[in-house]
Amino acid sequence: MKNFETLVDATNDLTKRGYTQNLSLEGDTIDDKANNIQMTADDFEIDEFYRFEGQSNPDDMAIVYGISSAKYGLKGILVNAYGTYANDSSSALQAKLHHHQVSNNLHGSDRPSNN
Repeated sequence: MKNFETLVDATNDLTKRGYTQNLSLEGDTIDDKANNIQMTADDFEIDEFYRFEGQSNPDDMAIVYGISSAKYGLKGILVNAYGTYANDSSSALQAKLHHHQVSNNLHGSDRPSNN
């Protein structure tokens, strides 16, 4: 399991590991604007994510996602606010992004095996 002190540390580590595209949440899609790509919930996987809360303000909450898409052959980083400033998006996209927040996959760790 990786733990990062800051959002910048997490994004720098992801970048070093090949997550080079800058992704943005645009309503019903996650976009790679540099390559004119718009991905729906079925077009990408969340490989890992890291959640951060502001030191002095609980409204400063963000999640950094490491996202890959076999369909588009890309790996990128999505930084998204949560809580008060969370972006609105389609129910399918929100379900995919938020599923990982409550799973055992927090901070990129593997789920426990059933052995």
